Amino acid sequence: GARRPPAAAPPPPGRPGPAAAALERALRIEPANPDLWARLAEVRLAQGEPRQAESFALKALGLSAPGEHLFAARCQQLVAKARRAQGDEAGARAAEARARELEAR
Repeated sequence: GARRPPAAAPPPPGRPGPAAAALERALRIEPANPDLWARLAEVRLAQGEPRQAESFALKALGLSAPGEHLFAARCQQLVAKARRAQGDEAGARAAEARARELEAR
């Protein structure tokens, strides 16, 4: 499986930081890799950039293979967290419901 880089403290908002920079380099090489997009969404969420996090989580979801229900559920959870951070409680609840539905498959 893919190896994850060690977790690092997130840099201040607006600064990409080493984790985001490494993921962005990897995405230039593998732009259709859904795991990289999901990991970048996690980093952006930790950096206080929920709009980008939501966008990247949705991109990961769109690139995921059919039948990858747990991965899709993880992406929906990221979408929910990003939407909640943007004040979109209804959107967050909808994404959480989709995640629960996917986890039940």
